[in-house]
Amino acid sequence: MKVIEVSVKELKPYENNPRNNDEAVEILAKSIKDFGFKNPIVIDREKIIICGHTRLKAAKLLGLEKIPCVMADDLTPEQIKAFRLADNKISELSSWDFEKLEVEIGALSDLSVDMSAFAFDMNVLKDSKQKLNAGKELAAENFADDKFNCECPKCGFKFNV
Repeated sequence: MKVIEVSVKELKPYENNPRNNDEAVEILAKSIKDFGFKNPIVIDREKIIICGHTRLKAAKLLGLEKIPCVMADDLTPEQIKAFRLADNKISELSSWDFEKLEVEIGALSDLSVDMSAFAFDMNVLKDSKQKLNAGKELAAENFADDKFNCECPKCGFKFNV
């Protein structure tokens, strides 16, 4: 796999991209600004985006002129369509291990890194430890509106919002 730099102006969004990604653009732009462009965009021979529409929007927001890309010139048009969908769907199937996440974020908070800038709701993380304590019964006051305000990380369903 060879990473190439491509002008932002040359890249073409896939006209039938089924993902709505506008809410993620600013957060991804912050990530790129803080950590660099570490995840190349995948393109076809005509420089049409296969995977990475949000990254392109974030690059434009940051005013970047060139960005890293990988050309998937080994895929057929059918494989490109399937890969485009599979790549987006697979990320939806992941979930968080909240105990490990709390440890990781705790280590960063000791270093004064604010993960809320990357859409981590720190109140939900604090509540998740309380709610996910296996085998322990929660008291009724744990479900008051001010203590049980969260969003499902898989489907986005909001509780008591």
